[in-house]
Amino acid sequence: MRIAKITATTVTTAALALGVAACGGSEAPKPSAAPSEGASSAAPGQKFAGQTLTMWRLGTPKDVSTKLMNDINAKFKELTGADVKVEFVPWPDAQKKWTTALAAGEGPDVTEFGNDQVAAWVKQDALQDITDLAKSTPDFQSIPQNLWSYETIDGKIYGVPWGGGTRAVLYRKDWFDELKIETPKTWADIVAAAKKIQEKKGKDVDGFAFNGGSDANMSLSPFVWSAGGDFAASEGGKWVGKLTDPGFKEGFQFYTDLVAKEGVSGKSRLNLNSIEIGQRFAANKVGMFVTGGWDITTVKEQSKGKIDESKMAFFSLPNKDGSGPAPAFQGGNDIAIWKDTKNPELAAEYIKLAAGKEFGTTYATSEGLLPLYPEALAKLGEDPMQKAFTDTFAVAKGFPASPNWAEANDTKAVLQNAARKVIKGEATVDEALAAANTELESILNQQ
Repeated sequence: MRIAKITATTVTTAALALGVAACGGSEAPKPSAAPSEGASSAAPGQKFAGQTLTMWRLGTPKDVSTKLMNDINAKFKELTGADVKVEFVPWPDAQKKWTTALAAGEGPDVTEFGNDQVAAWVKQDALQDITDLAKSTPDFQSIPQNLWSYETIDGKIYGVPWGGGTRAVLYRKDWFDELKIETPKTWADIVAAAKKIQEKKGKDVDGFAFNGGSDANMSLSPFVWSAGGDFAASEGGKWVGKLTDPGFKEGFQFYTDLVAKEGVSGKSRLNLNSIEIGQRFAANKVGMFVTGGWDITTVKEQSKGKIDESKMAFFSLPNKDGSGPAPAFQGGNDIAIWKDTKNPELAAEYIKLAAGKEFGTTYATSEGLLPLYPEALAKLGEDPMQKAFTDTFAVAKGFPASPNWAEANDTKAVLQNAARKVIKGEATVDEALAAANTELESILNQQ
């Protein structure tokens, strides 16, 4: 999943999400559920001496990534006596490599992957159930429960969160200063700020840009979740759409009203995604929009330096009533045990070490992700450029953990189409959401 990556002064893009289209391998024993004293102290002795564990990392081997893996593996050798073979798999090649491994009943012992792909892997029977491992490891239990939504399928856990990210509102700080606009604390504040920007900068400027493109639900979801709504829920083994519930309707109504009623974003731009909106932001045509920190660098480059770090900043999209940041989507990467591992016990020890507080925090921060442990996340939030992301991530949520979510979200664009119908006056909110709910359920429940 595309997520926010952290640097000293900004946030950059993370890896692309990949799907799976292969058959799973044979059943393997589950990892030991014995209680652990934590990632850094779980030492089973030298019983694994002479053995080698295979671990797949995603991306290309950067110096910081190589150093991290060398440090983890040296500690692992000390604790278990086992060696580790790390293979870096470029994101564009990962799907083919995993597919081949699944078909052959081979693959790594442990692998990294995007957290929003857990459901697809589970559907392909590619990952081990590590529920007992997750619940018996104290370090893992200190990771907030809201960050386990992608990893938990039908009550079972299949991966450990390793590093995360989310989105916030990028805004023209110089415009806010010039127009004496306070950082929005409520939904009403957003509308008021957007209208003031348009009043002073021109009607062709989007005060708060409406996203109706491929990543539209990244912008819509905080309003929906803030109002207590959700997209869908798994009930009795079946996905039930929640688009007609009051909470979802309220958030959806507000978001479409930004264009249809308030006019703070142009009707001629209903299909733009965050990349295209970012280009308009760089051309002085947008005051605020939902995106990741990577756009600081992008906007600076596209504006040829005319809009630099001094003219941009982020704030968390607020709850309706000003009670704090609204939940935004939880992106990130996980670490999991491959179903066909020949040594699940050794793989479990590696997971505990690599994703525990010490190395899990180092992994996230060195790779430019948000750490998942509360103390480390709070420390990162002391950096003003990161505070909007860390505050938001503390209440982040995931999209429906269905292997078919990508089809509904991207391919069929269920909510994007519904929003356009409402804004164009082709359907009421109730009519559009009723039709979208039926379509969403049909897609999510495909076998």
